[in-house]
Amino acid sequence: MLRCIIVDDEPLALDLLEDNIKQIPFLCLVKRCKNAYEAIEVLQEETIDLIFLDIQMPGITGLQFLKSLSSKPIVVFITAYKNYAHEGFELDVLDYIVKPFSFERFLKAANKAQEYKAFKSNRQPEQERDYVFVYSEYNLIKIMIHEINYVEGLKDYIKIHITGSEKPIITRLSMKAMEENLPVKKFVRTHKSFIIAVDKIKSIRNNRIKLTTTEIPLSEHYKDAFFKIIDPRALL
Repeated sequence: MLRCIIVDDEPLALDLLEDNIKQIPFLCLVKRCKNAYEAIEVLQEETIDLIFLDIQMPGITGLQFLKSLSSKPIVVFITAYKNYAHEGFELDVLDYIVKPFSFERFLKAANKAQEYKAFKSNRQPEQERDYVFVYSEYNLIKIMIHEINYVEGLKDYIKIHITGSEKPIITRLSMKAMEENLPVKKFVRTHKSFIIAVDKIKSIRNNRIKLTTTEIPLSEHYKDAFFKIIDPRALL
């Protein structure tokens, strides 16, 4: 069961979202919030797994609200504006729905949230974990962590490139979910669309990271965190 809140300043939008939530058995609506201030109060008092969040609201916008949270539930943006998708991606929002939307589109986002929560709940302590399970083509596939070369983000999916396979494993997960389930210091985010295995790095030059079979970009946004894990002296 996913405990969720909806945050939108439009009463009709709240009504529609509430109706959609009531039709999905694994969603439990905890509170309707007319603004970010009400949502903050709920988060202080309740355990919330999922937020359906509007962006353009009076006072604190959805983006400002999300940036203020130190511990974030799963977030799905629901907005009339298409031009905030990049910001949502940078904030690791699970999905981005543009109004008006169908129930089928809403259900797709809800299913993605349920899969994400299940994936997180199956994590083991890092010292014990040497594999991950992902769903791909209706199968639950075991991937040994040492075989992962890099992870590539798509719109609604990720590609997991592994040693010894010409074809990547494609699964419907966010980059955030995959990053959280990989061992810290063994994998590092280099770009909004790439996570790489540290031990697969061959060289770094001009914001390009050379792996065994490909080159991966290193963006300015992730550079500082990257070099906290990578010791440049070891690559000279």
